[in-house]
Amino acid sequence: MKRIFSWLYAPVFWVGFIGGGIGLAGHSLLWLMPLFVVALAVSFAAEWLLPYEVNWNRPAGDRRRDMLHALVNEALNAVGLLALPGLVTLLAIDGAWPSNWPLWLQVGLAIFIADAGVSLMHYASHRVPWMWRLHAIHHSVERLYGFNGLMKHPLHQLLEATAGLLPLLVLGIPSEVAVLLAFAIAIQLLLQHSNVDMRVGPLRWIFAWAPLHRFHHMKYGRAGDVNFGLFFTLWDWLLGTGFYTEHYRIGEGDLGIGSRPDFPRDYVAQLLDPFELATLGKEPKVPDGLRR
Repeated sequence: MKRIFSWLYAPVFWVGFIGGGIGLAGHSLLWLMPLFVVALAVSFAAEWLLPYEVNWNRPAGDRRRDMLHALVNEALNAVGLLALPGLVTLLAIDGAWPSNWPLWLQVGLAIFIADAGVSLMHYASHRVPWMWRLHAIHHSVERLYGFNGLMKHPLHQLLEATAGLLPLLVLGIPSEVAVLLAFAIAIQLLLQHSNVDMRVGPLRWIFAWAPLHRFHHMKYGRAGDVNFGLFFTLWDWLLGTGFYTEHYRIGEGDLGIGSRPDFPRDYVAQLLDPFELATLGKEPKVPDGLRR
């Protein structure tokens, strides 16, 4: 039974909740909030029922901090959605958005366009020093579970949101589609950082789910500069940064920032860290099973 669950979990979770959100949006967008709460509950329950790494389910003095990151960043997302109609009015090319398409197809288009912008910004954040300082907070985690996807510096979240949304604003994305896109991103982040021992098989060539994304959080310096995609792996294959191996199991002790094992753990200290001088230590050696 557990084997069946491990194979079905990711695709059923993704299609079920994103598809359910699109279906409920026809009645009211207010249904998306309780639906996301259900998704959180299912995510946490699955992590306890079929954990990838048992110790990652145990808080390490980070639960309060992670909740603060999630609350602040989701509140900022809500503010951005409220400002959306005004931004569309200022920036949109009239008639560019295919409003006559079915809602599910419009959401699919929005996901594809946003995925390109966010993935490329993510890639740049590992190449441009000042961007990395903002992004490093996300990589400081030493255990992966559903909430990690929302652990971002607000300024870096603004960079990613701008990269993902600006093309959509120019095209004149409707508010309903934008809200569903935000919901889809939240669902994807739960899957991408999940501690569920999921099996994805050939779908790993398409979707940027946890089995691939765990390699992105490796603490071994440039070895972790792989799998930048938000939704899909397409941009990683084009950039040459797609990576997956069955010869090494990412586990406890493999995550974090190897050159900064003392990275701040407190919420406020993490917000201030990009603006303070950091002392870098020696990068840990890349395990043989991860060498390419």
